[in-house]
Amino acid sequence: MNVRRRHISGIAVTAAAALGLGTLSACSSDSAAAGNTDKFDVVASFYPMAYLAEQIGGDHVNVTSLTEPGQEPHDLEISAKQRAQLEESDAALFLKGLQPSADEAIAQSGAKTKIDATTLTALEEHGSEVGGHAAEHDHAEEEHGHEHGEEGGEDPHIWLDPVKYAEVAKGVGEAFEKADPDHAADYKKNTEALVKRLDALNTEFETGLKDTDTKVFITTHAAFGYLAERYGLTEEAISGLSPESEPSAARVKELERMAKADGVSTVFYETLVSDKTAKTVAKDANLRTDVLDPVEGITEKSRGDDYFQVMEANLKALRTALGAK
Repeated sequence: MNVRRRHISGIAVTAAAALGLGTLSACSSDSAAAGNTDKFDVVASFYPMAYLAEQIGGDHVNVTSLTEPGQEPHDLEISAKQRAQLEESDAALFLKGLQPSADEAIAQSGAKTKIDATTLTALEEHGSEVGGHAAEHDHAEEEHGHEHGEEGGEDPHIWLDPVKYAEVAKGVGEAFEKADPDHAADYKKNTEALVKRLDALNTEFETGLKDTDTKVFITTHAAFGYLAERYGLTEEAISGLSPESEPSAARVKELERMAKADGVSTVFYETLVSDKTAKTVAKDANLRTDVLDPVEGITEKSRGDDYFQVMEANLKALRTALGAK
């Protein structure tokens, strides 16, 4: 893009640095590479970041995702071609902590603007059990002499909370405005429109999950902690924050007891991860299974064509599982 080939004003550089959005500099090479276009070239780490870039950038951006549709984001390994894309990009948009290989490649790249979504909202530490029911459940476990094991750490799944996703969207919009001031007005307008839609989605979830028979749901891995806390639910994950984590036999038995006690009807699994564990737990506890999509990528198996459609499908699935009135 021409942004990369002209001098960026000192004011823009100072503003971007103040925001913690990385530095802007003139391009040191005119070598052709995938993504080097006449538009504002953005390399995103995976779908939720690419979706933000597309919605905010509109016609002014060319967005490339490092994670292919259908690829499990946690398994990403950066290729030489992708490193070249980063070198030729105007901006790199990523979520630090979710994909270590992307974090490393972006940090080492010469991308002009580096936008880490985790700096645009507050992260929380979540384990395999998250929500208002968790403390009560932990206390009960202590009384029975059983220590509840969790895989904890900072949870990167912020896009599954529409409120936090909107906060990130605002920060990305500001970063685009600074990096490409010629189109700042359009970026601002697009950001405002996206935030308005996310606010409406938040209201849908608040209303749809307000009155339910149970507040507890079981998932294959702890991706929905922010969503659970936002809407007064409790997520019980078979595994921790990593979808590859294998649950212990004690954890499976614990979930079976909890499901019976709390009136849980459903074990949720994901489209990009094997459903074997979910079906095993469901069968042993006489529960049904359904999809709760962490929206890490859109494929032909997704219940929708974009973030909003899939999140609305998630709301419908939760309402059914929780016995919404």
